[in-house]
Amino acid sequence: MKNALYVLLGVMAGFVLAGALIFVSRAPEGQPIVLQPAPTKVPVAVHVIGAVPRPGLYEFAEGARVQDAIDAAGGLLASANVDAVNLAALLTDGQQLNIPYKDGEAPAEAPAEPELPSSSNSEDENSSNSANTDLININTASLEELDSLPGIGPTIAQRIIDYRTENGPFTTIDEIMDVPGVGPSTFDEIKDLITA
Repeated sequence: MKNALYVLLGVMAGFVLAGALIFVSRAPEGQPIVLQPAPTKVPVAVHVIGAVPRPGLYEFAEGARVQDAIDAAGGLLASANVDAVNLAALLTDGQQLNIPYKDGEAPAEAPAEPELPSSSNSEDENSSNSANTDLININTASLEELDSLPGIGPTIAQRIIDYRTENGPFTTIDEIMDVPGVGPSTFDEIKDLITA
């Protein structure tokens, strides 16, 4: 009788252990964890104007400061009013950063030139040629000359040179917008400073 009790207890213990093993080894319930890729950061676009050598549209990583924008635009001109600018301010997307000039040192705007009547007269041609001598010829300009244009840095200047080397000379100035990085806003800034 005692032996039968031990056998019965052993069998019951075996069932309990088997049940525990089945419970522990069962697959967990719930949804699997899926890792998402980190969100890509969109660059901050800022239009820098005013007392800088190369005004134009520049892109920065999130968290960039006003000082970064000034550095990208070639630094400050000697006539810049540094005290009126918070160099530590964060840049925001779509911002126009106007670096002010010191009082009385802002460049005077060039007076509008009267339009010349179109004529085949050689006198008119000579006067228009003399007006074009100050313009930068995008077909012959060096990297330094192109870099001096507003909104055109050394990278885009090299792209312009590469483009005209591969595709031949520009026939009109608006063809410069075919160069990657030269959009309508940049063209509006330089169209009165260039010639083909």
